[in-house]
Amino acid sequence: MIEVKNLVKQYGDHLAVDNLSFTVQKGQVLGFLGPNGAGKSTTMNILTGYISATEGTVVVDGHDIFEEPEEAKKCIGYLPELPPLYPDMTVREYLNFVADLKKVKKSDKAQMINKILHMTKITDVSGRLIKHLSKGYKQRVGLAQAIVGFPEVLILDEPTVGLDPMQIIEIRDLIKELKKNHTIILSSHILSEVSAVCDQIIIMNKGKLIVSDKADHLSNHISGSNQLHLQVKGTKEVIQNILGPLNVVPEFDSKEDSKKGLTSLSISYGDEHDIREEIFFAFSKANCAIVEMQTTRMSLEDIFLEVTKIRKKMKIRKRRKRVRR
Repeated sequence: MIEVKNLVKQYGDHLAVDNLSFTVQKGQVLGFLGPNGAGKSTTMNILTGYISATEGTVVVDGHDIFEEPEEAKKCIGYLPELPPLYPDMTVREYLNFVADLKKVKKSDKAQMINKILHMTKITDVSGRLIKHLSKGYKQRVGLAQAIVGFPEVLILDEPTVGLDPMQIIEIRDLIKELKKNHTIILSSHILSEVSAVCDQIIIMNKGKLIVSDKADHLSNHISGSNQLHLQVKGTKEVIQNILGPLNVVPEFDSKEDSKKGLTSLSISYGDEHDIREEIFFAFSKANCAIVEMQTTRMSLEDIFLEVTKIRKKMKIRKRRKRVRR
């Protein structure tokens, strides 16, 4: 549905988007993640034809956004970071105006607008002036205008900004419903939202694509992303002898319970090789009892911080603060 090849956007000496390439399949929800200034909004603006690119191509449903802008834009509904609202219009007047801009048939317009008002849960404010709405309702109206005409592709830049937790859940459920008939690209700083609704996640930093994969597979890009925590009846020496042939290097907890003969240890491993069964049988063969075994996985937040190298900066700042104290 969307194909981006070697996309570059340069503002003077600043490279906002650096040789970006990716594809989005029909019916897929793609999530854009990245720190502020990563190039997410710039990329979305290029995809919609709002701004031009320095280099590269963008094809939407077979139409090049630069060669056939009108045909490509017919396929796109766009919610920018700041919704394009007219404050002196009522909600219904505004959606009628948007429907006219998108050349929706007059015979279909009223029924379609009523359906969209219901979908975005703004029917009760449809007669109110937009300038009198709360920020959350304005965000919903912005989402409603993107859906007008039911385009093939929806591009949503921070669709839940300004919404309360209940409204965020409702919009999340709406995106899942829209996925049945639309291809969706969304950016968000709410990582739980991205992992909940997106089939594919792209993490950008400084204009470059750092990682692109399914949410469940992102940890594969980081070595030692999972931790296996064990409590074993045995000394460190015994445990090291058992794990040695497996080429596993454990980290031992400093709290060793010598009275009970228990030792705590942690082992790092990646998703590509689940070591739990191998570890279990190795200890069983050595008649060394495992009292406790549990795993922890890196969260999307941990992965995001790791691949964008923010974590290192945060550690450096913390160290500097400690030194100053």
